[in-house]
Amino acid sequence: MKPAIVIAAYNRVESLKRILVSVAEASYDFDDIQLIISIDNSDNHEVARIAEKFHWKHGNKRVVRHADRLGLKKHILECGDYTHEFGSIIMLEDDLYVSPEYYRFASSALDFSAMRDEIGGISLYNHRFNVFARLPFEPMDDGYDNWYFQFASSWGQAWTAKQWDDFKNWQKKHDGEDLHGNGMPSDAAAWSETSWLKYAIKYLIETDRYFLYPRISYTTNFADAGEHAFHAVTDLQVPLSYGTTHTFHFSGLADSRAVYDAYFENALMPYESDLYGLKMRDHAVKMNYLLSTQALPYYVMEHYGLVLRPMDANIFLKIPGREIRLYDLTRKAKAFKTETGILEDYFYPGMNRKKMMNLMKYRAFNR
Repeated sequence: MKPAIVIAAYNRVESLKRILVSVAEASYDFDDIQLIISIDNSDNHEVARIAEKFHWKHGNKRVVRHADRLGLKKHILECGDYTHEFGSIIMLEDDLYVSPEYYRFASSALDFSAMRDEIGGISLYNHRFNVFARLPFEPMDDGYDNWYFQFASSWGQAWTAKQWDDFKNWQKKHDGEDLHGNGMPSDAAAWSETSWLKYAIKYLIETDRYFLYPRISYTTNFADAGEHAFHAVTDLQVPLSYGTTHTFHFSGLADSRAVYDAYFENALMPYESDLYGLKMRDHAVKMNYLLSTQALPYYVMEHYGLVLRPMDANIFLKIPGREIRLYDLTRKAKAFKTETGILEDYFYPGMNRKKMMNLMKYRAFNR
């Protein structure tokens, strides 16, 4: 496919300059690629000036200046409708930065996913941080260039017209509804009504679809201050792909060994997984047997270690230990004694008291 590139901007001048530089310097195999810079209404006229001045040498450029303030949710939903005009799009918010190979990856992934109904859309971003548990995350490596996640992407996304229409039609029917329950993380359900992403996540859950994610990221997120953030943070920065790849090796959903639910838990475990402990918090556990790192008042059937990375590997390879437990939730028992900080100790090797104090001091004065 030859998707159009749609950049959604609002009032962040430096953010728009930065992403335009990265888009201009990326690699393209065509010279007739449509670029659309869609600018939500604001008092900052410099954003429009930057967009108009930008030279796009790989095709036509269109600057869309909205007369009325749309807000982030409506703006993104309108940007997605460009799939009707161009057949497919890559959508980028202005605080992102793209890899030189982002267009080739997105084009190849769109081609691969076009006839696969179980794929709800494409992410250009690769999560390395569980945004709900506030801890690192890493999917299993199964040898393919992609993995699957029941979590839509707002930090670099690509859609075919059908993928977008399926989501948009669902969103219209459920707009304004309470999205809690049925596998939806409570944190996401509680996001404000300015969020389009929470609807996209719930849509994937309700329709049993997944986003195709890259193994290495083709976008990174500066998380500049804006509508959903008061100040910039580096929590969401990830390594970018800087290599040159012309052929991608994608897995279908049925072939993948890296399939994750909306809680960042491996959906292919032999038992339901709650290694981050968020499903029990949300009363979202559906099965009678549960893998967890938490101390729960239920009978422990088996134990596993917490040594290999990612966490899932310890269960698949049956690594001995006591940090991960398989609980029978139908049998009450005294809670297994455990120490707090197991996950923090696992995820942050080398952390000690001095480093923790330095971190606390730094964040107290800088965040």
